[in-house]
Amino acid sequence: MLPVYDKPTIQYVVEEAVASGIEDIIIVTGRHKRSIEDHFDKYYELEYNLQKAGKDRDLREIRKITDLADICYVRQKEQNGLGAAIKCGERHLGDEPFAVLLGDSITKGPTPCTKQLIDVYNKYNASAISLEAVPQEKVERYGILSESEVENDIYKISELVEKPPMDKAPSNLAIMGRYVLTPDIFDKIIETEPRVGGEIQLTDAFKSLIQYTESHLKVKPMTSQTDLNGLRHQSSLPLMTRSSGMIWWSI
Repeated sequence: MLPVYDKPTIQYVVEEAVASGIEDIIIVTGRHKRSIEDHFDKYYELEYNLQKAGKDRDLREIRKITDLADICYVRQKEQNGLGAAIKCGERHLGDEPFAVLLGDSITKGPTPCTKQLIDVYNKYNASAISLEAVPQEKVERYGILSESEVENDIYKISELVEKPPMDKAPSNLAIMGRYVLTPDIFDKIIETEPRVGGEIQLTDAFKSLIQYTESHLKVKPMTSQTDLNGLRHQSSLPLMTRSSGMIWWSI
């Protein structure tokens, strides 16, 4: 529930999902995250007191949060990686493609980042991941891709490298925490070997999926980004879509 200006990070992410056309959201949480559920729940006592005090503007804002979307919650019982967290939502998503939004970055632009990815998915019938150009000295902090440009700011992935040394990075294009994925990713997550510490990384599953099919793209969205990576322990989260969405908040 890290606040940025006047609202928590999670609300910015949910608002981006809703603005992208997502109607149903799964938030994957863990222990001590009950405040997320309370934030989007109806608060009868507060609404009553605001109404009684004639604070109609504040009352509208509170009700707007409650009415943002249909949200359900799934617990990730162990902190074992983003891939495992996304797997938690499988039974609720069925055979639909879905979006994943991570809460360690906030994006802003005339067209929401996730909506741009959905548009790419609809055009190419392929999974899509957002990316950003990062300074060369920072590539070792991110998942980096090797790519060929399909059209302006849209790239076909040929390779993904997780946190490569600066001198071995195939490019400076980094994954920025927004995905639209097809449900075949779940099988690849199951096949993915955990890394040291027992974490199952989404990047590893996605690399396996690239070998399985050629139809995977990355997009450089026309948005600005606020990076909260240094606060990842407080605000790392996935959200899922087409008409469904999934958010992950780290344990």
